[in-house]
Amino acid sequence: MTTYTITASGRVDGYGVVQVLEDLENIQLGDDVDISGLAQTGLNGNNQTVWSLTPYKLLEVTDDGELVYDFDVYRPGTVIFPDAGDDLAYQADSGTLTHTVTVSWITNADVIEWLGIAAATANDTAYITDCTAAANAWCYRRRTSAGYNDDPTTVSDGSVFLGTVMYAGGLYRERGSVDSFASFDSQGGQIPFGSLGRILQLLDCNRPQVG
Repeated sequence: MTTYTITASGRVDGYGVVQVLEDLENIQLGDDVDISGLAQTGLNGNNQTVWSLTPYKLLEVTDDGELVYDFDVYRPGTVIFPDAGDDLAYQADSGTLTHTVTVSWITNADVIEWLGIAAATANDTAYITDCTAAANAWCYRRRTSAGYNDDPTTVSDGSVFLGTVMYAGGLYRERGSVDSFASFDSQGGQIPFGSLGRILQLLDCNRPQVG
């Protein structure tokens, strides 16, 4: 869950408009967001569907549903969503926008299969659950930062699936260690775990942006 600070709000032709202070790179079109605390209370509500992230002033919405912008007025951090009601003047406001994405690319069973062992205790099962959730969230964020527009409930392909499973398995195997596996060679030096590069390769995140 990520919380953003709203600095301005308004409504134009049945579309709510808010401007937030922070970078919006983790919010994608079609995501649901919760809005609260605004003085223009008609815009407050849960599960508002993000319709546009265009960082310019919204002028109007045509009869065909096309959003028209004033490209001379730059408004970074703009989030636009369908919101029925009378127009509200765009003005300084204060509130929060909360964005929650639940990623379910892999399951505990996928991680256990990759590890090649069954959970020995209920405590192990609980920790595998934590590792699975962490891997789903982390890999989704890395892919989003690299410019991909992934469905959080359906993994895009086999390589992303395997990369996410490997990351979860790596987290599980690092249990009780400081920065890597709790493994040692005959001289007592820790053997480093070097598969992060492979994981990023599988996620196709070994470059800053997609073309």
